[in-house]
Amino acid sequence: MTRFSGTDTYVATDDLNIAVNAAITLQRPLLIKGEPGTGKTMLAVEVARALGRPLIQWHIKSTGKAQQGLYEYDAVSRLRDSQLGDARVHDIANYIKRGPLWEAFASEQPSVVLVDEIDKADIEFPNDLLRELDRMEFYVYETRELVKSRHRPIVFITSNNEKELPDAFLRRCFFHYIRFPDKETMEKIVGVHYPGLKKSLLREAMEVFFEVREVPGLKKKPSTSELLDWLKLLLAEDIPVDALHSKDRKTIIPPLHGALLKNEQDVHLFERLVFMTRAKGG
Repeated sequence: MTRFSGTDTYVATDDLNIAVNAAITLQRPLLIKGEPGTGKTMLAVEVARALGRPLIQWHIKSTGKAQQGLYEYDAVSRLRDSQLGDARVHDIANYIKRGPLWEAFASEQPSVVLVDEIDKADIEFPNDLLRELDRMEFYVYETRELVKSRHRPIVFITSNNEKELPDAFLRRCFFHYIRFPDKETMEKIVGVHYPGLKKSLLREAMEVFFEVREVPGLKKKPSTSELLDWLKLLLAEDIPVDALHSKDRKTIIPPLHGALLKNEQDVHLFERLVFMTRAKGG
């Protein structure tokens, strides 16, 4: 049986590995939720790489329709070609554009399909999508062709909880919520990206990072990807460890904090709270 247990570039917790393998066993889509930056999208990429399967990505837009995952008929191009006398116009198949699900169904080997940010689409989208995934076939009316899947793909569906998903959709998925990594897991993630990082810098940076995340009232808490960006900058600028916890009022927030805090309200809030805390400590 195909099993996933993380990769050399993706630290997967035991419960995440269990969820991936359960979805594969049940042949159901794996619905992944979690804070932005917790690796939801990268999970599908890494599973495809680990299992040696082609990855087919479908990034959903607010105007997205489930039909686009199957195919689209370009009537405008056909009309234009007709006006120009192009011979292609006599074969309607020339104007059928395959969608990501068609590509997955036609793949000669089992594939991994990523349906990214499904909650951006309208309320009918999820149920329409799962109907096709249940059947593993669909009909192309323009060419009167029945497209059947050669292999059932492994399907990952991500959501940022921007809107509620229908109950019927949820029933037909295996669900997993990626919790924000604890300090031990985060150290492993950082170790994958920066294996030579000095322990003293890692310790201080992690302390500052989790301190920032715990500030009440932040509009946007920094995520894993933002921690990695910040560490990259600290290394590139050769920032000394003691600069991360300076008690000087002028450097009361961490150096290069723009990698962690992404709006002025959060910067002001953090400045105010840290100053008050240090003032009390003094």
